[in-house]
Amino acid sequence: MLTASATATLVSLNRGATHQWTNLFPRFRGTTTSPSKILANSPSNSFRLRCSSSSSNAGGVAYPVSESEESPANFVWSDSKKPRICILGGGFGGLYTALRLESLEWPDDKTPQIVLVDQSERFVFKPLLYELLSGEVDEWEIAPRFSDLLVNTSIVFFKDRVKCLHPSDNWRMNESPKASSSAGTVHLESGLLIEYDWLVLSLGAETKLDVVPGAAEFAFPFSTLEDARKVNNKLTTLERKTFGKDFQINVAVVGCGYSGVELAATIAERLQNKGIVRAINVDTIICPNAPPGNREAALKVLSSRRVELLLGYFVRRIRRGSELKSEDSPTGLDESRTEAANDFERYILELQPAERGKESKFIEADLVLWTVGSKPPLDQLEPSDEPYVLPLNARGQAETDETLRVKGHPRIFALGDSSALRDSKGRILPATAQVAFQQADFTGWNLWAAINGRPLLPFRFQNLGEMMTLGRNDAAISPSFVEGLTLEGPVGHTARKIAYLTRLPTDQHRLKVGISWLTKSAIDSVSLLQSTLTKVLSSS
Repeated sequence: MLTASATATLVSLNRGATHQWTNLFPRFRGTTTSPSKILANSPSNSFRLRCSSSSSNAGGVAYPVSESEESPANFVWSDSKKPRICILGGGFGGLYTALRLESLEWPDDKTPQIVLVDQSERFVFKPLLYELLSGEVDEWEIAPRFSDLLVNTSIVFFKDRVKCLHPSDNWRMNESPKASSSAGTVHLESGLLIEYDWLVLSLGAETKLDVVPGAAEFAFPFSTLEDARKVNNKLTTLERKTFGKDFQINVAVVGCGYSGVELAATIAERLQNKGIVRAINVDTIICPNAPPGNREAALKVLSSRRVELLLGYFVRRIRRGSELKSEDSPTGLDESRTEAANDFERYILELQPAERGKESKFIEADLVLWTVGSKPPLDQLEPSDEPYVLPLNARGQAETDETLRVKGHPRIFALGDSSALRDSKGRILPATAQVAFQQADFTGWNLWAAINGRPLLPFRFQNLGEMMTLGRNDAAISPSFVEGLTLEGPVGHTARKIAYLTRLPTDQHRLKVGISWLTKSAIDSVSLLQSTLTKVLSSS
């Protein structure tokens, strides 16, 4: 029987089902492609049927069940003559490229077939992950399912992981874009093989936790929806266990770039006087690459919320507090707090000064958040028999030309974290959502141009400004078109949410989220008015 491990998800019309299925079949404009089309080239088309009823609203769902990966299946495209585009990664770069391609006008014989692959069933609007911790947004608003976003498109979505790449376009640099032969193959972990004419790499980056002993075991990253869920659950557990007790929850945030500062500000606001947040940074300033206005606004907020900044230090090691022997216990720790924390684990962070003249420090934490260091997974996708197929830099990003094509591979585009594109000064562009937004627009257009024999456009990043959240009803924005201007507090918060609302993936989702946010704002306003009137009446 065919191997198809349980990593792809069936796009179900049933919105009530909360369970995950182990395979996916393409869906086109409200119809579901037959599984036999996917499995047509496999040695055996036989498959078992399983039914699940984990949700009261979910009917039985049939899907292939695999037994080995020795006989992979070939994905069968619906039209062998039209261009086949495979997009790896459903973040800002990948999803927005797919939607851009869908929005363009195409000749009938060149309308592309698009497959989008991502390991998650949801697109995540990462700049708004912090609002999940503050309770300001609901999960569906910032993490809609791909099946919902793509329901009115011809884009085929697979929930799967990429195992390896086998590009072959590097041997035909002068080949016409109109050629119909495959430019390579993508091998998914489910065993599915996807031949493509054009490939888009937008796989994002993974947090590196293996650089410091103990970080992988005890620290929480914060870059995915699952990360945000785990952090929120951990905070909720700590809040419940310390409720009604004279106990301060200790949180350590490693890194004071944008992500670290936004986390520290959000969590400090959530804990208020029930917790202490410490932010650790190897630099002597926070957000070293941020506009001065954003940095000053952040410092003001962190100070008002009693966030302790440990600048000029790096974490040398993280240990579990229970593993320390009494004779090895660092000095300076609160022993009374140690006795009160028997209900949950505590961790000891050893801090080393980045410069001479300072002493090492030890701090304890009930929760450690890690926001420094990330690496794209491209170097893990190299086939063992063909090492270094793609030109990668030391960080694992693909070297691209100014049109976002991977050097030496005219049929492969890379963007976002996967791209090592440099600006006019020779600096690699930052891996931000703003860069990925703009690159997706250019990638979609350049794919259209390449397929239609038109000249490709060089990518030019235009910095529109920088934004950061600092908690509920608080943010800082420094737009690039007005030098020296920084919008802070409620004004900055409103401007930031409006800016991100306009950047949500589809018109339908923007409308739903906009209505939801307006409703919440109206409820909050009424609640504030009632509270104010109550105070006035009680004092009179």
